[in-house]
Amino acid sequence: MLDSKHIIIVVHGNLSKYVEGISDEDIINLEMATGELVVYDFADKLNVVLKTKLD
Repeated sequence: MLDSKHIIIVVHGNLSKYVEGISDEDIINLEMATGELVVYDFADKLNVVLKTKLD
């Protein structure tokens, strides 16, 4: 990812906790439907700069 390549990662919703930096307390508020597609754009240090939910 640090080489500016396009990568597809398929994960369970719980991994979104770490990708988005969601706290243990706030993770219960994350709503992600089964099979929902989410595209994350990352900055140089792998910080999420954009989250897009696809229909």
